[in-house]
Amino acid sequence: MIKVDIFSGFLGAGKTTLIKKLVEEAYKGEKIVLIENEFGEIGIDGGFLKDAGIEINEMNSGCICCSLVGDFGKALRQVIEQFEPERILIEPSGVGKLSDIIDAVRNLHLDEVSLNGFTTVVDAGKAKIYMKNFGEFFNNQVEHASSIILSHTAKLSQEKLEAVVELLREHNPNAVIITTDWDQLTGAQILDAIERKDTLEEALHHLEEEHHHHDHADEHEHHHHGHDHHHDHEEKHDHHHDHDDEHEHHHHDHDDEHHHHDHDGHCCCGHDHDHEGHHHADEIFDSIGIETAKKFTVENIQKALEELEDEHTYGMVLRAKGIVEDENGGWIHFDYVPGEPDVRHGSAEITGRLCVIGSDIDETKIHQLFGI
Repeated sequence: MIKVDIFSGFLGAGKTTLIKKLVEEAYKGEKIVLIENEFGEIGIDGGFLKDAGIEINEMNSGCICCSLVGDFGKALRQVIEQFEPERILIEPSGVGKLSDIIDAVRNLHLDEVSLNGFTTVVDAGKAKIYMKNFGEFFNNQVEHASSIILSHTAKLSQEKLEAVVELLREHNPNAVIITTDWDQLTGAQILDAIERKDTLEEALHHLEEEHHHHDHADEHEHHHHGHDHHHDHEEKHDHHHDHDDEHEHHHHDHDDEHHHHDHDGHCCCGHDHDHEGHHHADEIFDSIGIETAKKFTVENIQKALEELEDEHTYGMVLRAKGIVEDENGGWIHFDYVPGEPDVRHGSAEITGRLCVIGSDIDETKIHQLFGI
């Protein structure tokens, strides 16, 4: 199956720079063809690659670059037949509608082609004005994206960056949004976001699985009576970050940022828990996921994690984990179970991210605690 990645974005947003970074750092070893065309070679009225012609060049890292002015279906079939690529990157004109390009590929009904990711590159400093003046095209690119990658974020203030994210979220609540400056990220990290391997949803899954793994280590049992949860905080949990592939992971429905989980007689350790005194089938855990471009200090995070001990204010927090940017430079990684906060520095994330799971969690208070 040939993966097709589409990269949209207004002129000057940085599509070509992003693609070059991915070619050099993320697509190594793959046989890739890039199809690109610029304004003037494509109608902006919904038409796509109308006249005739295909020009083949070779980019660095062995990527084949096709500048097209012709029938899209014919050109795509020619590229597949001639080069037998593993992945095709399409970089359409900056003033084209993303939905037109997606439809153009879908309407070819090519069995060997799989639409993989729809990425829109947005110049963070120009998003508001473009949305106002070119809404028909700009909003289309935002609304149909599976991932939105902000460029030129380093020069923006915290407030303006957060305002841009909020503006984009109004048009696309589900896309992965990268707010981190590209220089801090590897091409592989960006590709994971594009392919939705690195999402807030996945981070929540991962944290819940980690918690249940710890929760049932050494056959340690937690007894739950309705909403009155009793935990021995003197019991130290074993912090393993590797997971047994044979564990049964139960995925859940997502309701915006607040998630509920119902384990039907099983937990992710794979064992049944139908014995008297166990209520796993009826357990409901709250999961909160927050993405933010806000910068913190180690002291901020340490204080916030200490505060999470206050069960009456925040609810029973069983686990918290996150990666956020440090206002003094670098990125803060934290991992928390009751009585055991772990705060350190580590690699950059595509945007700041915090995940909290527990019982009867007060989401508003969690937001207030972290100032988000």
